[in-house]
Amino acid sequence: MSLEEPEPTQSAEKTAEQLPTTGDEIESLLSDVVIGRDDHLNAPGVIIRPDDVQKTLRRLRNKAGFDHLSCVTADERIDRYESIYHLTSYDDRTRELSVVVPTTKDDPVSESAAPVFRTADWHEREAYDLVGINYEDHPDLRRILLPQTWQGHPLSNNYDQDRPQIVTLKEWENPLADDHREEEGDTMYVNIGPHHPATHGVLHVKTVLDGEQIADIDPDIGYLHRCEEQICEAKTYRHQIMPYPDRWDYASSGLLNEWAYARAAEDLNDLEVPEYAQVIRTMGAEICRIASHMLAVGTFALDVYGDFTAIFMYAMRDREKAQNILEDLTGQRMMFNYFRLGGVVWDLPEPRDEFFETIRDFLEDLPTALEEYHDLISSNEILQVRTIDTGVLPPEEAKSYGATGPVARGSGIDYDLRRDDPYGYYDELDWDVVTEDGCDNFSRLLVRLREVEESAKIIEQCVDILEGWPEDERTIQSNVPRTLRPDDDAEIYRAVEGAKGELGIYIRGDGTEEPGRFKIRSPCFSNLQTLPEMSSGEYIPDMVASLGSLDIVLGEVDR
Repeated sequence: MSLEEPEPTQSAEKTAEQLPTTGDEIESLLSDVVIGRDDHLNAPGVIIRPDDVQKTLRRLRNKAGFDHLSCVTADERIDRYESIYHLTSYDDRTRELSVVVPTTKDDPVSESAAPVFRTADWHEREAYDLVGINYEDHPDLRRILLPQTWQGHPLSNNYDQDRPQIVTLKEWENPLADDHREEEGDTMYVNIGPHHPATHGVLHVKTVLDGEQIADIDPDIGYLHRCEEQICEAKTYRHQIMPYPDRWDYASSGLLNEWAYARAAEDLNDLEVPEYAQVIRTMGAEICRIASHMLAVGTFALDVYGDFTAIFMYAMRDREKAQNILEDLTGQRMMFNYFRLGGVVWDLPEPRDEFFETIRDFLEDLPTALEEYHDLISSNEILQVRTIDTGVLPPEEAKSYGATGPVARGSGIDYDLRRDDPYGYYDELDWDVVTEDGCDNFSRLLVRLREVEESAKIIEQCVDILEGWPEDERTIQSNVPRTLRPDDDAEIYRAVEGAKGELGIYIRGDGTEEPGRFKIRSPCFSNLQTLPEMSSGEYIPDMVASLGSLDIVLGEVDR
């Protein structure tokens, strides 16, 4: 089940000022493997042969500082298949590079990147599952979102979208029914989920125990998969795609999801967003972040205690206050559909003074509530024993798995797209990136609580700005063409700092008003890969706590 051990990540041999940045400098570093250029709107791009993937990525990681494989996009073009490795740096997010690996139509085989970056394991399995590219030297190339008996690859051009497939238990045996008992030894096989309160949704965790300790686990995902990428590829940029991001992380992060699509589509189509709308977006996004973190903290306490504790009840109370504000702003409690390309759908609710007063009352009560959380956490011996030094994720392992958000920052990785790749109004405001060095379940809990404090700072500054904004300058949307048709073969990858981490969107235009390729980079998908690393050698209750500390939403994992 487990991934073979890749080479440990090595730090770049040059200082930050000496690292290659431009496409020409990178091409010079890779002169023996680059066969062409394919620059994207967000990053330079190089084309390499399918059998040079590991050599290229290892050199870029070790000698050029590209230590973050953010995403892998698979695409079928008219005359070829492509695997696109979206690289960047945890230390400098402005340094981006697309490594494009074309393969022939009749033999789509490419070398795997998994021996270099652990995160490529699941990303390449998804590429194989949905598009049909095979990856040599991959440690475990099998389907990941669809049943193993599924016929065809849904995002390939020759797939029959009109032919339904019904996978019965006779064709696909119930994975829970297999008998793995051994007459000798202490090895035991335990199925956790897919219907279990600790999995936070339909997640099946295949667990191997050596005595009482976990020897290996294999998260089995895909139960909520509905091919959101294919759905978005069949919708128009202007209006039809925007409602779908709300459904990825459906719990609390709707506006953050919408911003991921908006940022990619706006940059692809060269659309400006009025400053006033940017402030509203920033305020709404941070209210969503607070609601999401409150849910994460409350359910984490539930996972650890197994009871409806004070932390859980307080968190639900404060989350409801945030949800009420979001309902006032958007008209919805979950599926907001509030962002529009070029701005937002409508202005702040009237009377504005009452709306601002509601937000200020919420912010005024928040410090006392957070102090209660910290007191409950620091005074509870059970929680500390269950979370301190459990679920340990060292920084280099977190980077290799592509971990982002509170999971990465809980391992001491100072990486936040709001600061490192500014968008919206974040670079005009005063706030700090929160990190903890414990690398364990307790550190990830503390990061989320401290981030609520920073979100409150951002919201308060936004309210101050919006209160003083002249009425005749409150422009909520720019002029956006009725039909958006980005240039044929225009490509872009853009990401925002979602509540769970880096939520990215890759779009390839094909000259029509619908995307030629639409790829979703889910932070929960990448973060969940770390669970086997965090759980090895621990007990099942510790694994449950580790899973809760990841704060996954299966709608975003499975898409």
